[in-house]
Amino acid sequence: MNNTVGSSARLLWAGLRALLVLTLVCGVVYPLAVTGVAQGLMPGRANGSEITSDGKVVGSSLIGQRYDLPLEKGQETPDPDLRWFQPRPSNGLGTNSVNTQYELILSGATNRSGDNKELIDWVTAAKAAVVKDNSVPGHPVSPSQVPADAVTSSGSGLDPDISPAYAGLQVNRVAARNHLDAAQVRKLVGRHTDGRILGFVGEPRVNVLQLNIALKDLVNDAGTR
Repeated sequence: MNNTVGSSARLLWAGLRALLVLTLVCGVVYPLAVTGVAQGLMPGRANGSEITSDGKVVGSSLIGQRYDLPLEKGQETPDPDLRWFQPRPSNGLGTNSVNTQYELILSGATNRSGDNKELIDWVTAAKAAVVKDNSVPGHPVSPSQVPADAVTSSGSGLDPDISPAYAGLQVNRVAARNHLDAAQVRKLVGRHTDGRILGFVGEPRVNVLQLNIALKDLVNDAGTR
């Protein structure tokens, strides 16, 4: 009987020691080591790829934001603020008290097939809106000029980038709304266009948040002249 109790006690103590050691290694040492290496080698990515403007964090280069006017009485969805470059559509995303740009819990794709009537209606309406919003005197936009990313959301619904084609489509509207020369704005888009990763992976892209921060600086510089 005493041998059985003693064996059980030894097993329990061995199990407790293993639990303590694994808790220390996996719950303390390993997280601290990974955090230390990440902060040392890639602090920007480790901290969420934050983007700052005027000394304040305004977002992440990995998560898209919307640029809308304040919601008016009777509106269910706000109108886009056409002074800024607009991101891809983000159907189904709302707001919350912490992040007023996206309700992250609802992010995701529509999961509708290409022949789904509701999706077709969304895309048709989005294309008409893009044509209307970006047509300015002397620079009309035709439906054939509207790229796919202007009327469809990404798989996550949080894509921070748009195609150079969609950014270029918005140049004349952004320039007109901000009283800037279109050539200046087009150069701004060119400077913020990233090529394919390693020269062959993915597609060229423009980060909308970074582009709009540069646009804000350009508008401020023009206003002080």
